[in-house]
Amino acid sequence: MRISEIFRSIQGESSFAGLPCTFVRTAGCSLRCAYCDTGYALDKRSGEEMSLTAVLERACALGVDLVEITGGEPLEQPETPELCQRLLDLGAVVLAETSGAFPVNVLPAGVIKIMDIKTPSSRMAHRNHWANLAVLSPRDEVKFVIADREDFEWSVAVCQEQGLFHHHSVLFSPSFAVLPPVQLAQWILLEKIPVRLNLQIHKFIWEPGERGV
Repeated sequence: MRISEIFRSIQGESSFAGLPCTFVRTAGCSLRCAYCDTGYALDKRSGEEMSLTAVLERACALGVDLVEITGGEPLEQPETPELCQRLLDLGAVVLAETSGAFPVNVLPAGVIKIMDIKTPSSRMAHRNHWANLAVLSPRDEVKFVIADREDFEWSVAVCQEQGLFHHHSVLFSPSFAVLPPVQLAQWILLEKIPVRLNLQIHKFIWEPGERGV
């Protein structure tokens, strides 16, 4: 499989934020989100071709208590489900962060899916695979990156229409350096919605553009 990087850092997002985590970042993504912050991982050719065994060996050397498979788009890699299963077999808590543009039911049941529903500002909302919502488990999380008030209102409407507030952890993340976190926090409080304000804390610990963190 094509791998962009494997590293150990502090989990910056989701309900697991703040925990040490090993990241396996795959290379290649067919989406082109306006707010993408990992542009270096979009081109599959930029990654290193690695066997599953080599990926597991490198991850195990870093620690597999908590592992996130991310990208790029990990579900564009056919080996991702098997990688997740082998990590689960090692006793890891496995997170898979995905754009939601591809069916998530290929992932093993034990994987915690963090699905990024594309908002209007991403310019990729047409790629949302809405059937995924029906197969998410209560452990799975749904993320919306919010760049403006239109994104916010659109995301609240989706959550209400799909019943997400009562079945999943819902993450509202301000688009970094676009929407001030205080503004999103105020909207959440005023609308009284049960979502988690999802700040990318790794960008506050390290320089926002730094890789391997």
